Amino acid sequence: MAYASAMIRWSVLLPVLACLALGLMAGLGAAEIARRQARGELAVSAEADARIRQALLESEVARYRLLPLALADDRDVIAAERAGAGSGAPIDTLNEKLERLARATGAAAIYVVDRDSLAIAASNWRQADSFVGSDYAFRRYVRDAQRKGAGQQFALGTVSHKPGLFLAQRTRSGGVVVVKLEFDWIEAQWRQAGGITYVTNRSGVIFVTSRPDWRFAATRALDEAQRSETVRDSGALSIHPSPWSRRKDGLLSVPGTREGYLQVETARDADGWQLHLALPASASIDGQARLVGFAVGIAMLALALFALWFVLRSRRRRLRTSELEAAVVARTAELRDEMEQRSELESRAAQLREELRLANRLATLGQVTASVAHETAQPVAAIRNYAAAGRKLLERGLNADVDGNLAAIDALAERIGVVTSELRGFARKRTSAGTRTVLAEALDGARLLLRDRLSDVTLRAPVGLSGITVVGDKVRIEQILVNLLQNALDALAGRAAPCIEIAVRVEGERAVITVCDNGPGIAPQIAERLFTPFTTSRDEGLGLGLVIAQDIATEFGGSLRVVPGEEIGLGRGARDLQAEGRNGACFELVLRISK
Repeated sequence: MAYASAMIRWSVLLPVLACLALGLMAGLGAAEIARRQARGELAVSAEADARIRQALLESEVARYRLLPLALADDRDVIAAERAGAGSGAPIDTLNEKLERLARATGAAAIYVVDRDSLAIAASNWRQADSFVGSDYAFRRYVRDAQRKGAGQQFALGTVSHKPGLFLAQRTRSGGVVVVKLEFDWIEAQWRQAGGITYVTNRSGVIFVTSRPDWRFAATRALDEAQRSETVRDSGALSIHPSPWSRRKDGLLSVPGTREGYLQVETARDADGWQLHLALPASASIDGQARLVGFAVGIAMLALALFALWFVLRSRRRRLRTSELEAAVVARTAELRDEMEQRSELESRAAQLREELRLANRLATLGQVTASVAHETAQPVAAIRNYAAAGRKLLERGLNADVDGNLAAIDALAERIGVVTSELRGFARKRTSAGTRTVLAEALDGARLLLRDRLSDVTLRAPVGLSGITVVGDKVRIEQILVNLLQNALDALAGRAAPCIEIAVRVEGERAVITVCDNGPGIAPQIAERLFTPFTTSRDEGLGLGLVIAQDIATEFGGSLRVVPGEEIGLGRGARDLQAEGRNGACFELVLRISK
């Protein structure tokens, strides 16, 4: 008893533990997906922010880059260079001008050096540590400007010891105008915007940064030559190691904080500067991931527990059902004989159904055989007529007409082969939906086949149909038209003034062909079953012609119908016959126009 009770407890406890594990895995998976999605969204936002900060930096540098270019051709600069250092009025005028420009533009310093690299005027000429009289031959930006016309260099000031970008431009006299740009304002704007922003040179050394303690730190490993060149060029005391390290999750770890930072970079500019933006990411990303993971885990756990409850409930129901089934089995022994009899009857019914299927297949085979006989009977009769007419023409010596009859007989013989081939294809459910036929050619073919018989009636046929091309095979469309004309000719046998009207009209993407006669019409009891196999009002007819014609029209995406009595006046041909007081049968064939 205790063993059974323990088994029951385990049978319930294990599924519950499985549900908890499923909820945990679902929560962890959802948290990871949410973490990746949040990180991607933050990266997109950070890239846009980095581009904005880069634009701010580029606009600031571009604004100051124009200043030395304009001063290089300034007349006061040219006059001071000609006068030389300590020459009095020209130098004083230039000093005051540079002082005003520095105050107006916010430049850290503006000064002019002569062709010997000595400073002859400066915006800080009033200060004790003025640049005037200093030798700047050691500065690369001065040498580049004297040699190339322009130069720039990021370095510490020799007097102020503050970092900045020196922009130099050669003057007409061979001197150099220098503007120093400090980035204190931009770095303050970056700090206010949040995150950590810094700019590196081609070697990966940080020059401009919202964290001043990161300046002149290398973001990647440098060899000794690169390190010495950077120290010599920038005036820094040393190059610091990287201020951050990369964690396993790809985020940056910054000393002094447990927060992980997501870093993005912009493309390098022409001077090799590249802006980097590091935004705190781990707190927001992990918080969102935990929230999503918790919600999905709880939802999955609730769903799993509900499914477990449903399964246990179904199991108890099945137990009760088994008990009831056992009682029913005991009471149904007397029904076994009846069930055996029913089984025998079902076997017999299955045998009868199979025999009916066999009979249906045989009937289908008979219909196809009758179709071949029906569709070849018309050309054979036409061949007989042409042969008889040819014999008479031969007796009269009309050899040219005989040759025409022989050509027609040859065409009809070829048509018999084509018709039988088409009927074999039709039996194989072959589609001809992709073929196209000029409607006028199909009408001419049908009239040619029945030329002798049509000579005894008045035939009204349309002209100028060469521009109408319909979807369908020419021979099979001729089959439809020949069948309709043959039925009309049979109906007109013995009638006075027999007449057949063929009309064609275009309705949108359809061509509508009507074939009407002034015969006795179709009896109502026949009209109801007209398109049923073996339905005919003629003793010699098989009752399959219209059935086959309708199947062909349907296969080509069209239709064939007999026009009811109340609609006979709608067609042009039928309207003409109606005006003459001669209502007969009227059939409407619809075919799709080929584009």
